[in-house]
Amino acid sequence: MRTPVYDFVEEYISKDGVRAHMPGHKGRGPLGIEQRDITEIAGADILSESEGILGESQKNACALFGTGATLYSTEGSSLAIKAMLYAVVMNRGTGISENSGQRPFILAARNVHRAMLDGCALLDLDVEFISSKNSRGICSCVVTAEDVAHCLERYDKPPVAVYLTSPDYLGVQSDIRAIAQVCHEKGVLLAVDNAHGAYLAFLRENRHPVYLGADICCDSAHKTLPVLTGGAYIHINRNAMEDLTENARKGLSMFGSTSPSYVILQSLDLCNHYLATDFGQQLEDCVKQVEMFKKTAEKRGIRILSGEPLKVVMDTGASGYDGRQITEELREFSVWRGKKRRSGIECEFADRHHVVLMVSPQNDEDDWKMLYEWLDHTRLQRKQPALAPAQGLENISAVRRMSIREAVFAASETIPVTESEGRILAQETVSCPPAIPIAVSGEQISREMIGAFQEYGILHISVVR
Repeated sequence: MRTPVYDFVEEYISKDGVRAHMPGHKGRGPLGIEQRDITEIAGADILSESEGILGESQKNACALFGTGATLYSTEGSSLAIKAMLYAVVMNRGTGISENSGQRPFILAARNVHRAMLDGCALLDLDVEFISSKNSRGICSCVVTAEDVAHCLERYDKPPVAVYLTSPDYLGVQSDIRAIAQVCHEKGVLLAVDNAHGAYLAFLRENRHPVYLGADICCDSAHKTLPVLTGGAYIHINRNAMEDLTENARKGLSMFGSTSPSYVILQSLDLCNHYLATDFGQQLEDCVKQVEMFKKTAEKRGIRILSGEPLKVVMDTGASGYDGRQITEELREFSVWRGKKRRSGIECEFADRHHVVLMVSPQNDEDDWKMLYEWLDHTRLQRKQPALAPAQGLENISAVRRMSIREAVFAASETIPVTESEGRILAQETVSCPPAIPIAVSGEQISREMIGAFQEYGILHISVVR
């Protein structure tokens, strides 16, 4: 598979010409990668148009993922999510200026990323949440096809789309195939935040949302593939209307920078070549390693939660330990390899009840050896009384007093969270990761929300004046 973006930059570097253009470092600097950092010079194509080498590279990605179209983002899924929202709003033919008496809205699981709600504020789009009786703290909100069908029946006018996060931060995957069928029977688009699941298309059994029937989704390539941070995709299903692709492209252009990182674009381009070689076999071998590690951990008495193949989610609360304590244990763990010391295991995420490890085929044999050695020493093997269950999103009572846009753009003040009961949340206050809002802008702060804010270390929040 050709790598047209990378090859163009290689040729440009080899000419060793005068860079009388942006960026200011002129290809020289202390990082050592400046020569690869160019701008949209002649022949480099323009990402918002993608009629040259970038268009070719995106078509390569499209073929690899088996989509109708694949578009690049150099600003992560945060940009891709906003562009997805723009695409589904415009694709309904409603826009945001409809005067039918009912504002356009999106139907979503409550564990959405902050970027989704920021997009709703920018687009003046309302959100209605899908009722779910099963969650794991604020990170997971397990939604079934029956939940979606029941919610869709409540509305006279359909939403612009159903929106799900799958996989979520704790590795839980929704039944996308069944949910897509429900959505399409109702004539509703299904949009999926698949930020954590770019690799799912390359498993022996394809589990990528677009393959399973989602109309549009985003992947953070950098989360699970060998792509630089910020590299992401928007994928559109082959069966989706052509306008959806064009509107997604417009959304990326509207909300994104006119100066995309060509270093990130090169990494996306090179990743195509990597995916086209033996990535499938490497991924299968890695999944087997993860399964073996999970089984070994369970034999040590550590409770492992089920979920996506490349995450190890430890229920530390079941063993009586705060997950944040275990992260310190992981960071302090060290081993000697001959005369060299390896120090620290940095996890992806931890809260009071969980520790999440994310791995990929790039984790080598010695990485795994160190993880197993930590298993032999962790205090999780010495069980204590289990912690009280995490407060789930289904237990949070939410009353909307203002639209998301009204609240975000209202005059606001920051106050201690302990004094916020009854006030209206202005801009979301979240910890990142997981960047999942406990309360949504425009909602009235309840006592349950205050407890959840405190559990996640959020002590001050922004409220409408």
